[in-house]
This record gives sequence, structure tokens and C-alpha cells, in this order.
Amino acid sequence: MLILLPQFFIGALLIALTVVIHAYCLDFLLRTLDRLKVTVKKFFHRHWKVPVVICTVLGVFGSHIVQIWIWAFFYFYIGVMTDFEESLYFSTSTFTTVGYGDVVLGKEWRLVSSFQSANGFILFGWSTAFIFEIVSKLYEDDIYNAR
Repeated sequence: MLILLPQFFIGALLIALTVVIHAYCLDFLLRTLDRLKVTVKKFFHRHWKVPVVICTVLGVFGSHIVQIWIWAFFYFYIGVMTDFEESLYFSTSTFTTVGYGDVVLGKEWRLVSSFQSANGFILFGWSTAFIFEIVSKLYEDDIYNAR
């Protein structure tokens, strides 16, 4: 039981950190897109929605990259991987819930990696909802004006 407590604590701490980062990134992205909408409309005219969607997806993806790197730095810091590339590879496959299984953690840290998978699953769901909401708002006026 004692071996589980540090894993729960560290997992909860890393999840909290990634959720805060994700919330700030999505909020920043939303405010930035709102501020730049007029400029983008002027430059791209009737095709202005495409760059907005591209920026949204890239912004969300960038947020996930930061979160994956935080987990990777953790794995590298505690010394469970031979080098940082391996930590980053393991972190990416775990966060995306792909989990190839070619790189695994020992018993003393494997529960933390399951927390990372759950964390990635939830944050990808949040990101999907965010992107869907942005795209819905972009085309909302078109739908109502067509009627």
C-alpha cells in the first residue's frame, strides 16, 4: 500500500498541472481567435473560417505537446527511461492511449502511467469538444441565414 501513495500523489499532481495548462491554453486560444477574427476576415475574405479552424487545431495540439513533454520530463527525472527520447516516446504513446507496449515502466511506477493515459483521454475529449464548439460557432450564422 505504501508504494501506491506516492504514485497517487504524483499522478494527481501531474494531472492537476496538465489540466491547468490546458485550461489556460484553451482560454488564450479563444481570446486570441476572437481578437484576430476581424483581421483574418479582411485578409482571407470568404475563406476566413479555414485559417481559424487550422489555428484552433494547431493551438490545441500545441497544448497537448506541452503536456506530453511535462510527463516525459517526469519519467526522465525519476530515471525510469534510458534517455529523454525514450521518455518522450513512452509519454506520447501513453498520453494518446496508444500504448504500444514496447517500452514499459516497472511495478513501482506503472500506476502513474495509467494516470497519464486517463489524463490524456480526458484532455483529448475536452479538446474535441472545444474544437467542435469553435467550428459550430463559425458556421452558426451561415445556418441561420440560410433559412
